[in-house]
Amino acid sequence: MKTHDIAELVALAAIWGASFLFMRLGAGEFGPVALAAARVGGATLVLMPLLAWRGQLGELRRHWRAIFVVGAANSALPFLLFSYAALSISAGLSSIFNASTPLWGALIAAWWLRDRPTPARALGLAIGFAGVIGLAWEKASFKPGGSGWAIVACLAAALSYGFAANFTKKRLQGVAPLAVAAGSQLAAALLLALPALVWWPAAMPSANAWAMVALLALLCTGLAYLMYFRLIAHVGAANAIAVTFLIPAFAVLWGWLFLAEPLTPAMAFGCAVILLGTALATGVLKLRR
Repeated sequence: MKTHDIAELVALAAIWGASFLFMRLGAGEFGPVALAAARVGGATLVLMPLLAWRGQLGELRRHWRAIFVVGAANSALPFLLFSYAALSISAGLSSIFNASTPLWGALIAAWWLRDRPTPARALGLAIGFAGVIGLAWEKASFKPGGSGWAIVACLAAALSYGFAANFTKKRLQGVAPLAVAAGSQLAAALLLALPALVWWPAAMPSANAWAMVALLALLCTGLAYLMYFRLIAHVGAANAIAVTFLIPAFAVLWGWLFLAEPLTPAMAFGCAVILLGTALATGVLKLRR
């Protein structure tokens, strides 16, 4: 990769790492449903005019059914689940569980797309899921006020991302990336509109909470999608997915700087094990024969 591509990859990781901080700061006043709905609604307002300007609305009309599924699995559901998790666990811990997304993607690809993993990738899946289970076991508590259901929500969100990646590969191969990005946000906004009206906060959220929503929508969703798809076009999907390895570092950093969230030894070790397994499972790290 060229220097400016590496710089953009790091910038994207910093932006997506910050999304966990913004959810943590906004979820308390908005609630998870309204926060997720406002996020995808704002992103739709950014991406749909750009799609129309590029003359790609026809792509959206031709593939709207598949794009609608991607909107549900890649935006509406995971954004809602991570917003719920942000009510009770740290931004850093949420991002570490999010890093298991490629593991779920590889597992689903092996089962659904018959993409059988090599021995090295199978070893990576075993290592990665061992790290996920170990960290969840150490952190989860299902007592009142515990973090158990928040961790389940994070893992379900990562699973949903993994399904969406495989569904996109199977059903939307060759479709303009911007059409998938904009259409999926529109679909997510439509799916969450009615639930958001039902669960809209009784008290008007503060200006600070609205600022978090704006940053989530414009920066972490609208701009981030454009950067991500640009990276895929320039350096390929295999290199662009390396952003997954950098997101937890930034999420932990932002949480420590702005919320004084600690990084415990268990979190650091669990993160290292998950990322090692992910590197093997995705082929980023290869074993010698």
